[in-house]
Order: sequence, then structure tokens, then C-alpha cells
Amino acid sequence: MSSSDTRRIVILRHAKAEWSDGDDHERPLAERGRKDAPVAGRWLAGSGIAPGLAMCSTSARTRETWKLAVHELPERPRTVYEDRMYEASLGELIALLNEVSDEVNDLVLIGHNPGMHGLADALAGESEGDLLARMNRSGFPTAAIAVLTFSGSWKDVEHGVGRLIAFWSPHA
Repeated sequence: MSSSDTRRIVILRHAKAEWSDGDDHERPLAERGRKDAPVAGRWLAGSGIAPGLAMCSTSARTRETWKLAVHELPERPRTVYEDRMYEASLGELIALLNEVSDEVNDLVLIGHNPGMHGLADALAGESEGDLLARMNRSGFPTAAIAVLTFSGSWKDVEHGVGRLIAFWSPHA
């Protein structure tokens, strides 16, 4: 693969979680989240994107979202559970992307807001039609997916490098 090949980043916000006064990191999915996560997986399967790598936050709700979504995919990508994604800033998320091997063409990130929305918005230098406006109006709801493309190496991912080609939400 040359560094000029088109790559895709699939950004998936975890599905709806239960509210709790306990440890935020361990909050499980709510009933609606357990229904929406497989629907998100089916959307991803239908998109034709076959991620070579999934990077998932270590929180209970992101792991559960991914577990339910990945079962809908025709092929399970290698999955890395990444502590640094929990409560990650935009800069930290971009730094994680910069560490991805150029052997990976398509990547899915499963994480939290405001990070997932902020990352999609920051990377989208352009978008198809009104996708960027729709994504920003929606606030990137739970179980939403944004797909961005860019050319080059993962080491070159920075603000404005991508094109938003899809935005989907289970309740839109």
C-alpha cells in the first residue's frame, strides 16, 4: 500500500448507557443501547467498509457497544481496547490515529462524546452535501456513525485532512 491510498475512519459513539451515581467507566448500556448497537453494526456491514482494526475505549458501554455491533459484520477486525480513548481530548485522539500502522486501510474508533463528535468535526475539511451541517446539528447522538476518508499516512492525520462521506444515526 502506498501512502497515497485512500483510507477510511469510522467514528462510532457508544450506544445509550444507563445513568449511575457509581463509577462512570463501568456504566453499562441501557435497553435502548442494547437495541441500537446491533443496528449500528448492520449499518456498518451494509456500508461495505471492512475495518482492518477497531480501537475501542475500555469503558463498559463502549466495549458492550462494540461487542453487539461487531457480530453484525461479515468479518471481525482485530480489536484493541485502548485506555487512552476514555475521556480523551481531541489532541489525544489525533495522536492515537497517528500511531496506527499504515498497513491498516480502514479503522473504526468506538468512543465517547464530546471526543467522537469533536474528532469527526475537526478532521472533516470538507463533506459531501450537507453531511457536516447535519452531523453538527444532531450533536452526534449515541450509536451515531461518521465515516471520513483521507489520503496518505496515518502519521499525517490532522485537522481538516478528511472528507466526511457518511453520517448515520439510529434515530435520525
